[in-house]
Amino acid sequence: MDLNLTGKIALVAASSKGLGKAIASQLAAEGCHVMLTSRNVEQLASARHEVQAGVEGRVDSYPCDLASSDDIQALVAATRKRLGKIDILINNAGGPLGGGFEQQDDAAWQAAFELNLLSYVRLIREFLPDLKLRGGRIINIASSSIKQPIPGLILSNVFRMGVLGLSKSLAEELAPDNILVTTVAPGRIATDRTAYLDQLKADKRGINRQQVVTEALRNIPLDRYGDPEEFARVVCFLASDACSYVTGSTIMVDGGMVRGY
Repeated sequence: MDLNLTGKIALVAASSKGLGKAIASQLAAEGCHVMLTSRNVEQLASARHEVQAGVEGRVDSYPCDLASSDDIQALVAATRKRLGKIDILINNAGGPLGGGFEQQDDAAWQAAFELNLLSYVRLIREFLPDLKLRGGRIINIASSSIKQPIPGLILSNVFRMGVLGLSKSLAEELAPDNILVTTVAPGRIATDRTAYLDQLKADKRGINRQQVVTEALRNIPLDRYGDPEEFARVVCFLASDACSYVTGSTIMVDGGMVRGY
């Protein structure tokens, strides 16, 4: 199958590590020119070096705090100047703080809103003129919590649902421009974020993290955590020309963990 990604230009948000980095690596391997971004300048430089290794596509990077409107505007300008107008926008952001409802004050709610929902809105708004030129792709990374809320992650549960509503609405609005919009929801993928959440749960219960992992595996039919590259391959297909009649859909990449439809 020819994905026809060679020469396409992609922006992958929050891509210095974890799922974002894996997605950027997969797109670059398929011939995309990719812009990476992160708040952590050192991690960003390292990720750029790793993603660029052995691929023909150009890989660039630009530091950005996705919760900052000014930073996003600077990122957009730098992407256009260095790589050109984008064809593919991968919206992604680090997860918000863990904890239940009573642990979150106004500042926590506002920070989660700006990072995990408003950043997606801002990036789409800024890049929409580019995406309209040739019919682009918007892929919004969410969480399995959009199907099955995760205990102790109230902020993520709420704002990931906002991402889903955004995707479904835009899929209809942007269809006349041949812009396809999808949501991809990871389950338990082996990333630093998942390790953090497992440790958070372990600390709360006074047990070790491996016990939490063992319990989690009982709920995953494939009996393992997913690999970031497995997740990235799904995103890569959705970003490609091979995927031409999928929009407004939510794709679960969770090893069968979520039982609902």
